[in-house]
Amino acid sequence: MSAKLNQSENDRACVHEGGCLCGHVRFRVTGAANNTANCHCRLCQKAAGAPFVTWSEFPRSALKWLGAEPTLRDSSPHGERGHCPKCGSAVTFRFKGSDDIDIATALFDEPNAFPPTFEIWTESSPSWIAHDPKLSQYAQGRTKDQDKG
Repeated sequence: MSAKLNQSENDRACVHEGGCLCGHVRFRVTGAANNTANCHCRLCQKAAGAPFVTWSEFPRSALKWLGAEPTLRDSSPHGERGHCPKCGSAVTFRFKGSDDIDIATALFDEPNAFPPTFEIWTESSPSWIAHDPKLSQYAQGRTKDQDKG
């Protein structure tokens, strides 16, 4: 019985909320992130107008929309991105057919809860970006078997 109580306490401790710039899109995730990564791919750069985007990945079942849901658009043949229909904030990325979804880490009310552990698509980084030497670096994407932990 105490194991169930502890699990329940842990679940409550891992509840995080966030939202877009204007607050129209609000969300809650329950449980720990699968991973958090800085993505330097050209699609993220162009979608965000920034040299990289930090994404925290969660099972889609862990995500609940509290306000409006983002508007979804295909960003490639393999992925779709969600953004706020009012302010345009980049909110989500998901590979089509995946049970996981990435949420822009900066949108969390407490983004420090999700520090990145690796960087992907570093070959696309502008030369003026300094990569964090404490993070694993991948010139392109990475597989789920790489850099577990």
